[in-house]
Parts: sequence; structure tokens; C-alpha cells
Amino acid sequence: MTRKITLLAFLFSAVLSFAQIGPVGHLTIFSEDGDKFTLILNGEVINDTPQTNLRVEDLNQPYYNAKIKFEDQTLTEVSKNNLMLTDADGNFADVTYKIKRDKNNKTKMKMNYFSSIPVQPNFVPASNVHVIHYGQPRPIQVQPVGGVTQTTTTTTTQVGGTNVGVGVNVGGINMGISINDSMGGDVVQTQTTTTTTHSGTTQGHYEEPVRGCGGHSCMTPGNFNAALATIKKQSFEDTRLKTAKQVISANCLNVDQIIQIANTFSFEDNKLEFAKFAYDYCIEPRNYFKLNGIFSFSSNVDELSDYVQSRQ
Repeated sequence: MTRKITLLAFLFSAVLSFAQIGPVGHLTIFSEDGDKFTLILNGEVINDTPQTNLRVEDLNQPYYNAKIKFEDQTLTEVSKNNLMLTDADGNFADVTYKIKRDKNNKTKMKMNYFSSIPVQPNFVPASNVHVIHYGQPRPIQVQPVGGVTQTTTTTTTQVGGTNVGVGVNVGGINMGISINDSMGGDVVQTQTTTTTTHSGTTQGHYEEPVRGCGGHSCMTPGNFNAALATIKKQSFEDTRLKTAKQVISANCLNVDQIIQIANTFSFEDNKLEFAKFAYDYCIEPRNYFKLNGIFSFSSNVDELSDYVQSRQ
């Protein structure tokens, strides 16, 4: 029995190690006056339902372009470019910003830095804070409906032996581990199905991450490398841009592939034009903010973010 528990502890540790992700920061924004708002980061709408106190966890970029839209449309939108999620040493932090109304103009809104603390793995937000884990599916509430729910329960009974099991859910990874030692005994499994009739209950489901380009897969590495070589061979930048558009108009790409092609252009105007054109052919539009890094001028970052937002 001790050997089996030790093995389970080892497997659990392995799952934890596998589930570790890179450094991330967290962002909390709250409204001092209780005005409900929607947060948009790098052109992506974060919360579908307006909130007064919002926390976004697991952000993996040091800077974001943020826009705040209010449920009360008489209030002015707030934009903040290069909102920083790191400290002076470049370490990711847990940053809080505060929204408040201008003293002289009650419809003019401001968002100011409020506080910052080191990231704490076991941090538990207050109950009144709406928490979203960035990059994970968001639950969607469905109107109450009536119907029938069936629940199947599997019961494992071991006679004369040892049964040890554990379920692990870390970072979105689910793993169930069961060790049966039937030496000297038998294992019996029974299934019980319970049917419950209900009315006026609330159901919910998780929305799958949005996939662009019709849900198709991106170009294979071999085909992409051949296409990239063809684009690079073009002597004139205008011809290179036309060739790049021709390639992706017949294929789907991931964000990293789009970045590689965009970096073949010397002029930022061409990079921006290509980035806009490529958006419809990207299989992971959720990660399109990564293209912000190809630009030297913040005006181009803003223009691409506005374009992406307009396409959503």
C-alpha cells in the first residue's frame, strides 16, 4: 500500500511539473464609482458581461494596449497604450488600476495606476471580483430551461485487495490515476444511472476557443518554408508583398508564420498592410496581439489593434 501511495505522489508531482507555464502577470481594474465596463486588450474583448471589478489572470505579455468601454454610453471610453504588467526589473507583477470620473466633467473617465505586488501563486481574489483566466474558455450562461438530467455513477468495489485512485486538475490539465491490486481479491464495478426531472434550472457550457480561417489547420512546416523562400527571393518590396498575399490567400497560417512573413518587409507600412490582410487567414486570432512586436512605432500597433477589434 505504501508503495502505491509513493507512486501516486510521484505521478502527481510529474503532472504539476508538466502543467507549469511560463511567467505571467495579473491585471485588476475596478471602478471607483461602480460604473460597469468592458475591457479590451490588444483588440480582444475580455469580458462579455460588463463588470465593476475585473481581474484578468495569466497574461503572458509585459505590455498591453487597453481600452475601456462603459455600459453607460454617455461615459467616454478610456484608452491606455503600453499598459505595463512588469516591475522596474522586468518581473511580472500583479497590477491594479482604478477607474474614476473626472472631477470637473462627470462623463469624462480616467484610468490610473493604483498598486502593484509580486505575483503570488496562491492568491485568492475577493468574492466581489470577476475573475477571467486569459486564454481559457469562458463559461456562457444559458437562460433557465426545463428538462431531464441523467447522471451515471460508476462504483468500484474491491474485495480482498487494494484500490487507490486520484484525480488531478492543474492548469486545465485533467488526469485520473487509478491503481488496482487485485491480489487475493476481486474488483467489481457497478453503474447506477440517476434520472432527474427539473424545471427552471440554469445550464451552462464552455465556449471553445475561437479558431479562424474556417477552423482549418495551418500550412505544414515544409510548405511554409518553401513559400517563405519564394517571398524572400523577390527583389522589390511591392512584389514581395503581392507574393505574400498570394500565398496566404490560398492557405491558413498561425501567428508565428505570419510574423515571419511580416518581418521580410523593410517598411512598416507594408508590415501593417500585410498584418491586416493576413488576419482573415490566421487560425488563432486570439493570439494576434503577438504581431504588435513587429512594429517600431506605437501608431502602427494602435492601428492594427483597432483593425482587429473592428473585425470581431
